[in-house]
Amino acid sequence: MMHFVKMHGLGNDYVYMDGFSTALPTGDAALKRLAAAVSDRHRGIGSDGLILILPSSVADIRMRMFNSDGSEAEMCGNGIRCVARLAERYVGQSEFDLVSGGRIIRVRHAEPICRGIETYGAQIGIRTASEDFAFMAGRERFVEQPIEALADDLLFTAIDTGNPHLVARVRRIDLERLDELGRRANGMRDILPHGVNLSLCEQRDGHTLFVATYERGAGITLSCGTAMTSAATAAVLADRMQAEHDIRVMNRGGMVLCRTHIGREGIVTRLTGNATFEWSGSLDFDGEALRYDVSDKTDEQQAWLRFVDEINARS
Repeated sequence: MMHFVKMHGLGNDYVYMDGFSTALPTGDAALKRLAAAVSDRHRGIGSDGLILILPSSVADIRMRMFNSDGSEAEMCGNGIRCVARLAERYVGQSEFDLVSGGRIIRVRHAEPICRGIETYGAQIGIRTASEDFAFMAGRERFVEQPIEALADDLLFTAIDTGNPHLVARVRRIDLERLDELGRRANGMRDILPHGVNLSLCEQRDGHTLFVATYERGAGITLSCGTAMTSAATAAVLADRMQAEHDIRVMNRGGMVLCRTHIGREGIVTRLTGNATFEWSGSLDFDGEALRYDVSDKTDEQQAWLRFVDEINARS
C-alpha cells in the first residue's frame, strides 16, 4: 500500500504522494496510469491530478505534476504551495527552494490570508516569450494584442510561468466561450505547439481581478494558480495595475494575493494563498484497478469554505 494526502489550493485538488516515505511506481508510463486512476472522480479518489514530492540534487525538494489525463505539466501554482507545506518538515525551515519543470522556485510559509487558513507563498519567475508562443515572431513581449486565428474580438497577453498562458480581459466571463476558446487554442499547434492554458479575466477594481481558466490536459477547472499569477502579471504589464502592490485575484475556488516585481533580473510574481489539508489514506494500484482507504481528516476544509463564502459575499 502507498500513502497519499488529498490537499487543495483554491479548490484545485490533487493527490500528493511522498517519494521520501513511500515506494512509488517506477517509469513514466506507470506514473501516468496512476495519475489517471487516482484522478478519476467516479472510480478513483477524484482530483485534478497527481503531484509527487521527491528529492532533488539542485534544490531542497523536487515536484512532478501529472494532469488528470496522465500528461505531465511543468508547473502548478496551487499545487506548489501544498508541496511546500508537506515538504517543510523535511527541509526544517519555513523558506526554501523547490524545483519544478526545470525551474527553481523560492517558497515560504506565509502570514495567513484568513485566520485558520494555512498559507504559503511562491516566487514565480515570469517570461514574456518562449518557444510555446510561435505566433510572437521574435517579439520580446505580447501584451494585449490580437490573435486573429483564435478570436477577432479579444486582446491577449502571453505569459510563461513555467507553463504557457494566454490571458484576455473581458467585461463578463462566459464559461461556454472559455471552453470554446480553450479547445480551439489547444488545437492550433502551428502557433501554440505545446498547447496553452487560456484565461478570461474580469477587472473588478484597481486591485481586484476575477479569473476563469481552461487548462490544457484538464479543461475548465475550479482554479489554476499559475493562471491567477499570469492574470495579475498581465494587468501590471498592461499598466492597468501597479507593480509592488498586492493584487487580489479571485476565481470560483477562492482568492490569492499576487505581487509583481519588475527589475533588472527580470519579472517575478509572488503568489500567496492557501494549502488546505483535506484527508489522507493509503492506496493500492496494480496498473488497472485502484483500491484506497481514507484515514486522517481535519476541519481545515470547513474553515476554507467559510472564507470562500465571506469573500463571495463581499464581491
